[in-house]
Amino acid sequence: MLIAGLRTASRSSCVNKTPVTIRPLSPGDHAAWLPLWRGYQSFYKVDIPAEVSDVTWRRLNDPAEPMAGALAWSEASAVGLVHHIRHRSCWTTGDYCYLQDLYVAPGLRGTGVGRRLIEYVYSSAREQGLNRVYWLTHETNLEAMRLYDRIADRSGFVQYRKLLQR
Repeated sequence: MLIAGLRTASRSSCVNKTPVTIRPLSPGDHAAWLPLWRGYQSFYKVDIPAEVSDVTWRRLNDPAEPMAGALAWSEASAVGLVHHIRHRSCWTTGDYCYLQDLYVAPGLRGTGVGRRLIEYVYSSAREQGLNRVYWLTHETNLEAMRLYDRIADRSGFVQYRKLLQR
């Protein structure tokens, strides 16, 4: 499924007097994306196999896939990432957007980069006529939750999951 508009939109802001630009991922961004992706995994104490990350990268850059992403850039350095997935819902006729991954480099947390990445996803979802943007975070991620509580509503739902053996 093509996610129109996600690959062309751009947002800018000023964070700590350093311009930050949000732009969609492109195939040439792999070297900038990978350290942030690994930093995200490290933050959550997981080690996603390289072959899974390779598939993820290909999907993020395939216009036929329902997933996409963006990077936050400060000058020539990528300082944050966001991945999001468009999907159907049984509750509305319009689709939803699941913001799956959000990560900001440690030195820039609390400066507005995370908020800008989320606002980028909000804007992209609006442009596509989607009904909802939602995400999960770990209950110990208190710093991020302070931001999330200001820019979104808590649903009150608790996640349950079952890992299936293949």
